[in-house]
Amino acid sequence: MDSPSVDSDAVPVIPDETDDSHLASVGRHIDREADVELEVKGKRSYHDIFNNRPGPLLREKILALPEEPGVYMYLDKEGKVIYVGKAKRLKRRVSSYFNRHHDSTKTNLLVRNIADLRFVVVPTEEDALHLEDAMIKEYQPRYNILLKDDKSYPWIVVTSEPYPRVFMTRDKGLDKGRYYGPYSNVQSAKTVLELIREVFPIRSCRHFIDEKFIRNGRIRLCLDYHIKKCGGACLGLVSTDEYGKYITQIRKILNGDTVSLLRYLRDEMERLSAAWKFEDAAEVKRRYELVEKYQAKCTIVPPDEREYDIFAFDESGTSAFVAFMHIRHGAVVQSLTLEYRRRLDETPAQILTMAIGEIERRFERKFSEVIVPFEPDMDFEGVQFIVPQRGDRKKLLEVGQRNVTRYRLDKEKETDKRDPEAAVRRLMERMKSDFRLSEEPRHIECFDNSNIQGTNPVASCVVFRNGKPSRKDYRHFTIKTVVGADDFASMKEVLHRRYTRLMAEGDELPQLVVVDGGKGQLNAAVEAFDEMGIRGRVALIGIAKRLEEIYFPGDQIPLYIDKKSESLRVVQHLRDEAHRFGITFHRDRRSKGQIASRLDTIKGIGPATSRALLRHFRSLKRIAAAPADEIASVVGPAKARIIKDALSDSVAQPPAET
Repeated sequence: MDSPSVDSDAVPVIPDETDDSHLASVGRHIDREADVELEVKGKRSYHDIFNNRPGPLLREKILALPEEPGVYMYLDKEGKVIYVGKAKRLKRRVSSYFNRHHDSTKTNLLVRNIADLRFVVVPTEEDALHLEDAMIKEYQPRYNILLKDDKSYPWIVVTSEPYPRVFMTRDKGLDKGRYYGPYSNVQSAKTVLELIREVFPIRSCRHFIDEKFIRNGRIRLCLDYHIKKCGGACLGLVSTDEYGKYITQIRKILNGDTVSLLRYLRDEMERLSAAWKFEDAAEVKRRYELVEKYQAKCTIVPPDEREYDIFAFDESGTSAFVAFMHIRHGAVVQSLTLEYRRRLDETPAQILTMAIGEIERRFERKFSEVIVPFEPDMDFEGVQFIVPQRGDRKKLLEVGQRNVTRYRLDKEKETDKRDPEAAVRRLMERMKSDFRLSEEPRHIECFDNSNIQGTNPVASCVVFRNGKPSRKDYRHFTIKTVVGADDFASMKEVLHRRYTRLMAEGDELPQLVVVDGGKGQLNAAVEAFDEMGIRGRVALIGIAKRLEEIYFPGDQIPLYIDKKSESLRVVQHLRDEAHRFGITFHRDRRSKGQIASRLDTIKGIGPATSRALLRHFRSLKRIAAAPADEIASVVGPAKARIIKDALSDSVAQPPAET
């Protein structure tokens, strides 16, 4: 596959010419001493750029390559094919591997393992795509993208016989006839077959029935005939013409043309009713209702006369998924989802190109107009690619996108069940990428402040390990050095207290710290990290509440992560947990403060008395409003007088001057 991309800002070392002088020049440069400094991309030497040097024999083969479409194969020193690729111009494409240092480590490793090459010239780039696919399947090269397709899909076949059979098979081509599918879901194929057998009295036996077979009369009528599931073709009780009408209608169902079939059944029902054949009309009505119910289930867009071919794309880590749907009369009549495993840095456009070629071969068809999320990396003869921005085509593409996303999620769930640690690894890789981290954030901490107009200021710290809450590690903080509602100073104090203690006790620091707030809280956290000397050792981000903006230190422009991203969901969970934990602590402190200021400060009233009063009256307001004899019934007359006098004095006091 034509995988290593050429940087848009790279100096074109290999010009598009037909003679070999330019490549010979490159060869001379490769042979120069490594310490010759040249002004290429700044002050990089040819040793830096051309360290993927071909050997003398390989360089001669590169010089002899034609400027024509074709397929090239790279072989290692043992003669094993390690990579197969396609090219619009063989010489230009193959030369691009050896005239520079690639950004991808895997591509550089591939180039350094190339000991020999072979090539095949073909008429067009599309022919090269098909040949490349065939060679990849034959040789299974180590560095090629891998199509993970280890299962066969079911087809429904209508055989070419005087009395055709209709059945499901996974072996396409064993029986002569017309194949419909494949069906990516076995249950979908079974549903179609059940409908066909409910609506049409066709045979289910495997005999080859012709006139000779009928004349022999060696078999008896089976149960299907007696329960009216078969017309008795084995004994000639139904003519080939009448049976052929059933097959014609069955083909309409398999082609997704249920609209014309419903029209035919409705006309037939009216004809039989007009002829007073009400029992036959009732049977046709039953078939009509079954087909109508099936149409309602399988139609995803309003039926029309147009046909649509749709490709949708999704990816996760090294896996990429391409879903294909062929829609006819508003119903999906063909669908298949392909999963690819990246080996090098293949782009989505390259993977989409491979998927289009694969579908063409599997379904033995030629596209004319295709709806895609983005353009593939090559042209297909006679095919128009449409990237819709609005309208009906956009809605169809969204349907395909939902299908491929659902397929990806189902695959991930299956993998997670087999290997729970795989889900954690995938999440950690995604978060590392999304938040620009140097290591996986296995240990994350999030901080939030809580106060009401500066009263009872507190902070909370929640801890996630492997993307899940570790509640035993949660911590509360009472703000000690900050006066008033200063969230920035409070954040700075809490971070100082948390991480100076962790470092003093020799505990591990988290890989990522999240502060709940925007740039202000993040700047305060940066100051604290600078003072403690841990900036750079611990990654730091801030999350703003309104638009779920992610802020990075020193970056004024926030990052907006996909709302459906697992990374964002983890950070949102962190933020919500920190907020909940902090609010709960703040509410407890407020409640204790209110109670202590009115009861626990009364001389002669201890904690046990306070608890007894609150258990009986439920609130301070009710205690203050209760008569003395009712309070005395709980704590005795002496304490009742003390409490009434103390509460009366506090109520009578004027408010403090501000």
